[in-house]
Amino acid sequence: MAAGVVRVSDVVVPQIFGPYVQLLTEQKSRLVRSGAIVSDARLAQVLAGGGLTFNEPSWKDLDNDVENVSSDDPAVFSNPNKIGTLNEIQVRMNRNNSWSTMDLTGDLAGSDPAQAIANRVSDYWVRRMQAAFLAVMAGVFADNTAAPSGTDTHVTGDLTYDIKGASFVAGTTNFSAEAYLNTKVLLGDSMDSLSMILMHSIVYNTALKNNLIDFIPDSQNSAAQGIPTFLGAQVVVDDSMPNAAGVFETWLFGAGAVRWGNGSAKVPSEILRVPSAGNGGGQEIMWSRVEWIIAPVGHAYIGTAPSGGPSNLATTNNLAAAASWSRVYPERKQIKIARLITREF
Repeated sequence: MAAGVVRVSDVVVPQIFGPYVQLLTEQKSRLVRSGAIVSDARLAQVLAGGGLTFNEPSWKDLDNDVENVSSDDPAVFSNPNKIGTLNEIQVRMNRNNSWSTMDLTGDLAGSDPAQAIANRVSDYWVRRMQAAFLAVMAGVFADNTAAPSGTDTHVTGDLTYDIKGASFVAGTTNFSAEAYLNTKVLLGDSMDSLSMILMHSIVYNTALKNNLIDFIPDSQNSAAQGIPTFLGAQVVVDDSMPNAAGVFETWLFGAGAVRWGNGSAKVPSEILRVPSAGNGGGQEIMWSRVEWIIAPVGHAYIGTAPSGGPSNLATTNNLAAAASWSRVYPERKQIKIARLITREF
């Protein structure tokens, strides 16, 4: 038998553990797998280089200018038109957390808390990625609610259909097929591109009680009830959806409405042994680090982010702030996002 003491650093090898956590984070995220957020190789690539924000210029479509009527007059010349450009801007988010355990704690508990922490890190980052996604969407909706300024192209409030009213009225302020369709039609003849609904369980319960939800078989689990759908759109139920005092937000998305870049920190994870801690009893400290981009298509991050990137807060330069975002796509139909606000009680 080899001499020595088995420690968490022997069981959890940082060089292996970091990529493993990244893999599990992407696999477990319902947002990524559902299609509301799509993993984007380009965004992962730019994270591998330097920079805090990343410009992504593209060409606009040709304007719908009136064509010329041809003439046989050599003195009449046409004036050529031009094609415009737009620029989406993404922002890097560098985030980390650490956890500490004392050796004596594990001895008294009869199991290794450091290993328990390691087993849960990927789930932790899934929840934090979802929190960042919610903050990004809060900022986008806040920008849309405000009057446009500068080069912002949006029409105030054109992402949202709001029926919450001043007080609850059954069949009027709560979720219904009519309200859902009125939200979809915010995209006009592109309404069918909205293929997914994110809703709180309270809103989902309203839909269930009104027999609005259908289930399609889940090929991976025949014993399950099935995948919930509503008028052909996939339903994702999550209680982190924004709500307050009986008012709930339901979001509609088209495939790829939000892009996600998953980078790799220089040292994704590392473990420190502090033998003198606990009066010599010993301590383990585990760090985990991630790098992300969460980019709502058709928008530019215009805040001045700190060096580690913006936080989830609604304060200046952070993700949930209206002034951090600007719509750059000129047409409402190009933004595959819509929001329904209801009052459920």
